[in-house]
Amino acid sequence: MRHNANAPGQFMASELDQAAAVFARTAVRDLSSAVDRTGLKQASAIYTIARGSSDAAASILAYEFMREWSVPTTSLPPSVFSVGQGVSMRSAAGLVVSQSGASDDLVRATAGMRQAGSNAVIAITNTPASQVEAQANLTIPIDAGEERAVPATKTVIGSVAAGLSLLASLKPAYGERLTSSAAAFAAGIGNLPADEADALFDGLLRARHVYVVGRDTGFGAAHELALKIKETCAIHAEAYSASEVLHGPLQLATKPLTVLVLDTGLPEVAESLENAVDRFQREGVELFRIKPTVDGLTPAAAAAALLRHVYPVILATALALGLNPDAPAALSKVTVTR
Repeated sequence: MRHNANAPGQFMASELDQAAAVFARTAVRDLSSAVDRTGLKQASAIYTIARGSSDAAASILAYEFMREWSVPTTSLPPSVFSVGQGVSMRSAAGLVVSQSGASDDLVRATAGMRQAGSNAVIAITNTPASQVEAQANLTIPIDAGEERAVPATKTVIGSVAAGLSLLASLKPAYGERLTSSAAAFAAGIGNLPADEADALFDGLLRARHVYVVGRDTGFGAAHELALKIKETCAIHAEAYSASEVLHGPLQLATKPLTVLVLDTGLPEVAESLENAVDRFQREGVELFRIKPTVDGLTPAAAAAALLRHVYPVILATALALGLNPDAPAALSKVTVTR
């Protein structure tokens, strides 16, 4: 699983090496004064707007915000504002996650939420002075530096960190726990142990259909890793909640299926994950269960750690399949949608 610096995948590999440091410095940014200038603390709901990997990061954040801030936090499709007439945002906050800050539908949605009455539209972006930033009340820069690989990695992990710095400004007690998580990333959260990484690598090489399963923040991470498997390895992959997958989707376990279970270590979801693992094992699927290599992380930081653990295995799988994960044939860095 070594990478030649001049070979395909060099950008993704380099950006993975930077990801833990991005999380560590972005998560501890003090936003208290800036947040006080918005209506975020008075918001009765938070609506996230994002696409692709950014939407997966927003999902991770939504679970953490609801647990810690007790305000409903859920996703709205950008088209509600970019194509439709929008919805009322009075007393609600918006959280727009866009690495480039350039997608037209996200720019329209950011402006639309403010026009619909929100005075707390927060943007998380990696590109300074972007169009999304120009429409937001407050922007939290990911500050990850240029990302040259088409599949986002360090900016996804950085997006989670940026959102958590926002949560920490709302709840100082959470900020203390987040500081500890950031220190763990600063110490170098990296690859899985070699035996786990090699086993998952071999499993993905054999895979034709993959379920990525999680709960809570792990479900958001599941969406991101399923997307990465599709876009870099061209392998069919779907994300499921550990509870929902035991309904209709379980039937696909009667066919050849690879299952990756993401375990953030959150006690409240342990039973659900155990039930899913037991049920899949009884069906005889090839199953891998991944946990963070360090303890004591907040659930969202644990989800970010799982991304950092599994991304290199997906990179190695793409290269072994003869693909260039830096530049998937059908994709571009900025997707133009309405």
